[in-house]
Amino acid sequence: MNIDGVTTGIVLDHIQAGKSMEIYKLLELDQLECSVAIIQNAVSTKYGRKDIIKIDEQIELDFDALGYIDPNITVNLVKDGKLEKKEHLELPQILTNVLTCKNPRCITTEERGVAQRFYLADKEKRAYRCAYCDVEHTEHK
Repeated sequence: MNIDGVTTGIVLDHIQAGKSMEIYKLLELDQLECSVAIIQNAVSTKYGRKDIIKIDEQIELDFDALGYIDPNITVNLVKDGKLEKKEHLELPQILTNVLTCKNPRCITTEERGVAQRFYLADKEKRAYRCAYCDVEHTEHK
């Protein structure tokens, strides 16, 4: 299968196989008017299988949300057919409005407009804690 390269836009590479649709929804790529290509289960020498998303336009990305979904993602910014910048992601220290607190008594559930804010409590377990009530939210599946 041959998918054309991106002349000016973004290539999200090394996405864990099966995670591309989650990213597609998170980034609301269906709202874009440009071409978006999703390649699933591509062969990867490093990971065995991977997904790739190609966006034929420069858009703002939430690097924290992407890093939370899969810290191995590589963000390639392409301009005029050339790689302009390559970003390697990692688990973010703070997540804002990516997770939702499960505690029904948390201020984020009781008060409108309060940001859902979590901090990384345990990198190995990928565990985050609510910044307001300290309830844990563990590993993203």
